[in-house]
Amino acid sequence: MSSSDAPLDLSLDGGALTARLVDFPSVSGDEQALADAVESALRALPHLAVDRYGNNVVARTNLGRPERVLLAGHLDTVPIADNVPSYVDGDLLYGCGTSDMKSGVAVQLRLAATLTEPNHDLTFVFYDCEEIEASRNGLGHLAKHRPDWLAADFAILMEPSGAMVEGGCQGTMRAQIALTGTRAHAARSWLGDNAIHHAAELLGRLASYEPRRVEIDGLEYREGLNAVKIEGGVAGNVIPDECVVTVNFRFAPDRSEAEAEDHLREVFAGYRVLVTDSAPGALPGLAQPAAQAFLAATGGRARAKFGWTDVARFSALGVPAVNYGPGDPNLAHKREEHCSLSAIAEVEDRLRAWLTGS
Repeated sequence: MSSSDAPLDLSLDGGALTARLVDFPSVSGDEQALADAVESALRALPHLAVDRYGNNVVARTNLGRPERVLLAGHLDTVPIADNVPSYVDGDLLYGCGTSDMKSGVAVQLRLAATLTEPNHDLTFVFYDCEEIEASRNGLGHLAKHRPDWLAADFAILMEPSGAMVEGGCQGTMRAQIALTGTRAHAARSWLGDNAIHHAAELLGRLASYEPRRVEIDGLEYREGLNAVKIEGGVAGNVIPDECVVTVNFRFAPDRSEAEAEDHLREVFAGYRVLVTDSAPGALPGLAQPAAQAFLAATGGRARAKFGWTDVARFSALGVPAVNYGPGDPNLAHKREEHCSLSAIAEVEDRLRAWLTGS
């Protein structure tokens, strides 16, 4: 029986279950077999109600608790880079997806299987296509077509965070600024107007820009505005009549996308600004009682999430969310990707203690 045919054994410890998941290939767009296995394993648990939409599996308790906590993780990985099957070296488990984020998914499955009397009602979400274009993201599909399945008072995205709470996430926005001139032969450059040279003033604004530092729920978010690409030039003997500078704005979650765009247009007043891509941030929600209890149960330390994650989708639904998982985000997508077995056990133990009041 191949690894993709064998059923998932949720009685395995977290490390062994992570290895089992890693050996079950599920590159983005090819998660059906793993989604089938997850659904089958969860449907065997009488204390859970299980639903499925596409390759997204949702399991819930219905115990009548006053609050509901949601734990979410994606089933897909980036393409395998000769790093499957998994192997163990000391305390480290190596393999594609160990850090991002099959270790987190293993913790979810372990908790789903064993927490029959939690102190909150629980929702477990396993979704597809997180590592590719946003239009295919399974959590986004659920938010659009089955938002009631994601209703909760607090959400934990099991993204790799080094077993430390990372609150919310920053928003991101890309924009293009087009500079124009007049084309001419380089031998008679005085007849032209060099569009690339016009970028100097724009780049000067960026070089002198002072990004905000914003404290929200005790976490400091550091904004950033940077040029990430410059395109221009026609040929080696032509004065260019166009130059396009692409900028990336990482903004704190106290700004909406509209406010972030307004800020860009203020910074680049006098220029044409075309926003080409945007995603909102997510407030950490650490002032919520459930979040405070969770933070205390996981060591009392938290830091801001500087990248963008799917916690923003929960924020858009009005659900405060944090990132918390055993993997190291700096190892995600690497050929040598690995995760600490002790971190997997630590995250599971801390979540179990919090969700049972022990």
